[in-house]
Amino acid sequence: MIKKVGKWVALGALVPVVALAGIDAHQAGAVSGARTGLTIIAPASAGGGWDTVARELQAAMRENGVVSNPQVVNMPGAAGTIGLNQLLQMHGREDVVLVTGTTMVGGIEVNGLGQDLTQTVPLRRLADDYMVLAVPASSPYRTLEEFVAAWQKDPGALSIGGGSLGGTEHVLSGLMGQAAGLDPEDINYISYSGGGEILTSMLSNSIDAGISSYVEFGSQIESGDMRALAISAPEPVDGIEVPTFHEAGLEVDLINWRGVVAAPGVAGEDLEELNAIIDETVATGEWQNALERNRWDSEENTAEQFSAFIAEETDRIRSVIEEAGL
Repeated sequence: MIKKVGKWVALGALVPVVALAGIDAHQAGAVSGARTGLTIIAPASAGGGWDTVARELQAAMRENGVVSNPQVVNMPGAAGTIGLNQLLQMHGREDVVLVTGTTMVGGIEVNGLGQDLTQTVPLRRLADDYMVLAVPASSPYRTLEEFVAAWQKDPGALSIGGGSLGGTEHVLSGLMGQAAGLDPEDINYISYSGGGEILTSMLSNSIDAGISSYVEFGSQIESGDMRALAISAPEPVDGIEVPTFHEAGLEVDLINWRGVVAAPGVAGEDLEELNAIIDETVATGEWQNALERNRWDSEENTAEQFSAFIAEETDRIRSVIEEAGL
């Protein structure tokens, strides 16, 4: 059982027209080249995870003179696949990059796009974070064990709010149901257009539980307005006092990775320049501060390693979606 809340599906088709005009205007107003006019596509609404990554990149580039005039353009909709579809039409454009991640890989499978990230030119895996299953402070469920016991008795009676279909939250709900022995058709998953809407529904007790990143829910968890039952990390996370699903009794983990890719056809000196821009950006103090502030994990990786990782993730998420019945 899946419900959609919000207007992102209907509005998504309209956004790229405006956004593409913005990209073209940005290019026309600058000397050609990524160093002077790089556009970073955030395939989500302002304030979301991809938007945060894009704007942290933009700030680090600008503050350190890596790019003189970086611009962020939002192209929300369909788990990021609207943004991906637009990038795939920008063959050879060296002045545009796209922020991507786990949610997009799942969205590609669920939405049947017929295209995937292996058609892009991967640049770098930037940051990882993890999803949290949380309940309102007034919830009767104080532990994951209590929540799962009630869920198993009557799956449809418990509503779980999360992001777009095929996204990280949706995939995690499927993995949870699979581990708990539930029929995926019985899971009452409610799809929202963004973390802000999930949070509002949680705090108004409109849903029984919500899934989002710890950064999204963190302040409410720490203030006591919400209670975190488990985090999707494979191992305990330093500084986050929330048990992993494994520790709480459910054999589930899922990394919410984020990276950046270029348009198909970008090669040679243009590709070298883009890789240099990203390498210089992630080496800045501003980016390192962003990792700490947003509680993102990061590790050194090359474009070649990221390309191999994307191929592996595409196969893995496809299998998860099929096995979990999403």
